[in-house]
Amino acid sequence: MSELLYPRRRILAGMGASVGGLLLSGCDKLNDSERFRSVLKVGEKLHYGGQRLVTDRMALAKEFAPSQMSPVFRTNGNTMPESAAYQMHATENFTNWSLEIGGLVANPLKLTHSQMISLPTRTQITRHDCVEGWSAIGKWSGPQLSMLLRQAGVSGRTRYIVFHCADNFGARPYYESIDMIDALHPQTILAWRMNDEMISVAHGAPIRLRVERQLGYKQAKYVMRIEARDRIDNLYDGKGGYWEDAAGYEWYAGI
Repeated sequence: MSELLYPRRRILAGMGASVGGLLLSGCDKLNDSERFRSVLKVGEKLHYGGQRLVTDRMALAKEFAPSQMSPVFRTNGNTMPESAAYQMHATENFTNWSLEIGGLVANPLKLTHSQMISLPTRTQITRHDCVEGWSAIGKWSGPQLSMLLRQAGVSGRTRYIVFHCADNFGARPYYESIDMIDALHPQTILAWRMNDEMISVAHGAPIRLRVERQLGYKQAKYVMRIEARDRIDNLYDGKGGYWEDAAGYEWYAGI
């Protein structure tokens, strides 16, 4: 099954890169067209629904051998958040940093960095497909998100998990969200280790989301707080993520 999924990942990644290229290159006439945006929204719904119909809920993204890891794994987006609080955490090697998990949970959690790295860990070597058109294979280690959500006692009303991050783009805070199917997927982890070393600041320290069946912009870096929610249309601009709000990216970026 994974051998069949891999070519599709490449094809869909290419499609995502094409759409992202149009948006980033400033095709304002298209982007200002309500009809064009409606077509994109229909395509997203078909993609989302089709993915759910043709794939197993727990189907794994392809994993690779250590010999297949990329010699260089590019950075993307911010490489150092401007937040003074975050920069202080970085100078302290995150010894006083903590991750909060709240929202629709029975038992809100606050986990220090040392507690995070002491949790049971999953390690996976996977391919990162960026909407900008590049890809890289890297090794990631960290606790499964599903384990932390169980510990927090996530409510049955929860439909989305939101990741609030340390970096801002101007006045806009960076955030991302996924649905519960992807949140509970075994390959969805909070990675604190990359390529057998502590993850670097440029790659998202102290932890970043790895949700391996989605495009790179869903892999939120600098995660500070995780929130369980029953809706996302009332959060910021209502589209479920920074790039979704700011540039019209698809919320569901499955590959």
